[in-house]
Amino acid sequence: MLLAIDCGNTNTLFAVHDGESWIAQWRTATYTARTADEYAVWLQQLLSLQELSLKDLDACVISSVVPQSLFNLRNLARRYLETEPVVVGEPGVEIGVGVNLETPSEAGADRLVNALGCRVKYDGALVIVDSGTATTLDVVSADGAFEGGIIAPGINLSMQALHTAAAQLPRIAIERPPHVIGRNTVQAMQSGVFWGYVNLIDGLVAQVKAEYAQPMTVIATGGVASLFEGASRTVDHYDADVTIRGLHEVWRRNGGDRRDG
Repeated sequence: MLLAIDCGNTNTLFAVHDGESWIAQWRTATYTARTADEYAVWLQQLLSLQELSLKDLDACVISSVVPQSLFNLRNLARRYLETEPVVVGEPGVEIGVGVNLETPSEAGADRLVNALGCRVKYDGALVIVDSGTATTLDVVSADGAFEGGIIAPGINLSMQALHTAAAQLPRIAIERPPHVIGRNTVQAMQSGVFWGYVNLIDGLVAQVKAEYAQPMTVIATGGVASLFEGASRTVDHYDADVTIRGLHEVWRRNGGDRRDG
């Protein structure tokens, strides 16, 4: 079985693929000091709930935007799965996504994996909206090349900034408010952040489409993407599995299906 790991700035996703489908997914807070042994104890407990164990995992693919965490994640694969992981972005690892940037090395591993994960399922030119620590909008051409995109602060960062910078504003949960016009402070904050981000996404997508000047499909993914479902006017598909689908494809393209079955 394949263990796919997507290490982001805020959360790290672990997902298990049995050769046919994804059978389990878990998230943990990204903590750079967490050791391979600590990951193993945590993962073993969750695997046991699925009547699995670390011994059932014999392959691993990793994407990380946190270099400090990669060492321990690699050791997790080597020590407890007894396999050498495929690490996105390392020399010799084929992603299969062309990069049309002034400096191709600036394309983050997570964004390229998302591009591949969308290309596996969707045709034509794409806009990928990933709502995480940052909110990114990435453009993928009809032939599968990464064309560039937009990076904005994520919704959680904006909510945290309101609470931190304004003494009288409380820390609140992110959710869709009952009215656009807030009837109290919490509703007013929720409306500003929620509808502010919906209109940020819709406005940027509209500008991208106008500049790109060809039909585009818009896919939303990421930790809080489902929050905007039904509110955005421009998103065509909400797809939580974009990243792990891309990781599976990277593993497959680098001989994983031949090495590990």
